[in-house]
Amino acid sequence: MGMARMSGQPAPTREETLECVQQECPECGRPMWMDYTNERTIRTLNEVVRLVLKVRRCPSPSCGRYHRSYRPEGEGHWALPGHEFGLDVIAQIGQWRYRGHRTVPEMHAELQAHGVQISQRSVTNLLARYDELVTVAMQDNARLQGVLAEQGRVILAIDGLQPDVGHEVLWVLRDCLSGEVLLARALLSSTQDDVAALIDEVKKALSVPIEGVISDGQHSIRNAVAKALPDTPHGLCHYHYLREAVRPIYEADRHAKKELKKRVRGVRALERAMEDREDVLGQVIQGYCQAVRSALTDDGLAPLDAAGLRLRGRLTAIARSLDRAGQRGPCLRSYAN
Repeated sequence: MGMARMSGQPAPTREETLECVQQECPECGRPMWMDYTNERTIRTLNEVVRLVLKVRRCPSPSCGRYHRSYRPEGEGHWALPGHEFGLDVIAQIGQWRYRGHRTVPEMHAELQAHGVQISQRSVTNLLARYDELVTVAMQDNARLQGVLAEQGRVILAIDGLQPDVGHEVLWVLRDCLSGEVLLARALLSSTQDDVAALIDEVKKALSVPIEGVISDGQHSIRNAVAKALPDTPHGLCHYHYLREAVRPIYEADRHAKKELKKRVRGVRALERAMEDREDVLGQVIQGYCQAVRSALTDDGLAPLDAAGLRLRGRLTAIARSLDRAGQRGPCLRSYAN
C-alpha cells in the first residue's frame, strides 16, 4: 500500500501545448479527430511545466483503432508514462549514483537544493527507472555489435558500484574505446566466480576480441580476470593510480572541508527565521542562505576537483558579495539590485 502524498504539487511556471504530428489514423489512414485535451504537470530540474495534450481518436467504427486514444508524440520527450518527474531528473539521478557514488539521501538533498520538490522514496523509484532505461538501451544488440565491429576490439572496464553499504553491488562492464555499456547487473555477492561469470557472458556475446582489461585492482576482480581471460593484459585505471598518489592531499582537503562546514552550521536556523519574510531584505538573505547550502552539498570530484578547495572558493565568493552589499548601505533598493 502506497503512502499518501503529504504535500501538493508545486504550481507550474509555464504551460506548453502539444499537438499530434501524425493526424491520420495509422491503421485505416482516415483523419483522426481532436477528441479531448489532457493535462500533465512535469517537474524538471529547472522548471515545473504544465503540458496541455491534444488527444485524437479515429472516428471510423470499422477501424481497429476506433476510439483508441492517440496522444501527442512529443509527450515522451518530457517524461515516462504516468510519471510526474522529467527525464532530465532521472538522468541526473543516474549520473549522481553511478558516477558520483552518491546515496539516496545525498541525491535527495541535492535535488531539494536545486529547488526540485521530491521525496526520498521518489528518488529511489526514479533510480529504478534509470536502471530499466539503461537495460532497454543495452538490448539494442545489432547497433552495439556494429559499433564494436567497426573498431575491431574491446578494452574492457570492470567496476562494482555500491553507494549504500549492505545493498547489492551493481557490476558494470563497459568498453573503454566506444564508451558502450556491455553488461550491468546487480549481485548480492561479489566473489571471483560471480565476476568471472559476468566476464564470460560478455566474452561470449562479443564478435570481437577483448584485448585488455582495466579495473580498480581489487582482489576479486584480479582473480576473476585471471580465470576468465588468462592471457589478457590487466591494468589499473589512471583514476585509481592518481587517487592513490594524492591520498594524503585528499585527506587534508577532506579535513579542511569538515572544518569549513563547522563555521556555517547556523545557516539553517537563519533560513528558518527568514521563511515568513517577504520584504526585499528577507528575500536577499534567503538567497544567500540557499547559496551557502548549495556550496555545502557540492562534493566536487576527487582527486582533480578537490571538494574542500571548491567549498572555500564558493564561501569566499559569498563573503565578498556580502561585503559589497554591506558597503552599499542599508537602502533596500540597493539590495534589490
